[in-house]
Amino acid sequence: MDAVTIIIYVFSASFILMMLALFFAYRRTGHYGMFLMGLTYGASAGLAIVLTHWWPLLAGFVLVWILKLLGLDPGADIFSKDSDRTGDRTGGNR
Repeated sequence: MDAVTIIIYVFSASFILMMLALFFAYRRTGHYGMFLMGLTYGASAGLAIVLTHWWPLLAGFVLVWILKLLGLDPGADIFSKDSDRTGDRTGGNR
């Protein structure tokens, strides 16, 4: 196995971890942008593993940034919506 294949597998594994994190965040918040970004990361990682090529990873990364530019990334406003429901997010006593 050459070095490029190992690098493809390492980046694919990190994309799969990002997919799992985004699906977990989607389950907690219900923000559909997280679901789409997680699906994009997972599909590109799966395609890169099956094809053992680098371009699906690059395409997945670019597609996720396009989704972010379209406004599907919740950003910091998701915490203000959750803080109304769960209380203080700082963890300190006032």
